[in-house]
Amino acid sequence: MINKLYSSRVIIIQNIYSQSTNPEAKLDYKKSQFKKFIKDVTEGTLEREELINQTISEHLGSDIDFKKTDKILKIIVQAAVFELLFKHNNSIKVIIVEYLKAAEFFLEKSKVKYLNAILDKISRILRKSL
Repeated sequence: MINKLYSSRVIIIQNIYSQSTNPEAKLDYKKSQFKKFIKDVTEGTLEREELINQTISEHLGSDIDFKKTDKILKIIVQAAVFELLFKHNNSIKVIIVEYLKAAEFFLEKSKVKYLNAILDKISRILRKSL
């Protein structure tokens, strides 16, 4: 059985991917106890993509190159950075663990380990500066 919290992150990743491949499609948020959270993170990530990408390149420029990065990995990093920047009630540990678990649905093990290193580094930078 999938944990409902990280399954909401899976839905967020799927929604953002869907919008990036078909921007004209209307996102449909299914009824769920996490509907507001899913909608907030999905739409917040999409709306603040430029700021998020700027933050990532500023702090992780030597660690990740978005021009060469797998689209799903890029989306996961963007959504996690959105939460780190704007969802202060979510602990760093929960954000990282939930995105790593969600990433296991989309990425091979070596990329999940890379994601862990990236999220760990940027979380320490962003939450310290807030």
